[in-house]
Amino acid sequence: METLIEFSYVVVFAIVATVFTIAPVVISRLIAPRTIGDRTFTTYECGIQPFGSAWTRHSVVYYIYALIFIAFDVDILYLFPAALSYTRQGNVYEFYSLLVFILILVLAIIYAWGKGVFTWKRKSLS
Repeated sequence: METLIEFSYVVVFAIVATVFTIAPVVISRLIAPRTIGDRTFTTYECGIQPFGSAWTRHSVVYYIYALIFIAFDVDILYLFPAALSYTRQGNVYEFYSLLVFILILVLAIIYAWGKGVFTWKRKSLS
């Protein structure tokens, strides 16, 4: 009986997760306008009239910049709990390993900066 009570928490969690997943879709279907006009299928650009083709080529630097952002974002998410854990235990070895981790991140930023990833070359619209 105790196992069923513990499993009931999982069932309740699954039901709540399903409701929170389906509810926004149902609510948007109920209150969203259903009009189709001339501009329904045009590219939305913040209220500005679209110009040019939507299929443009971006520089490789743009994708490298995005990948670096994702990598450092994940690293920083790891850094906060690691820093909290290291301060509680008071072990010097763990503190130095955290410093080495930060040093590797700084070296990666310096390398990317030296390669010119953070400099943008602007194109003129003509």
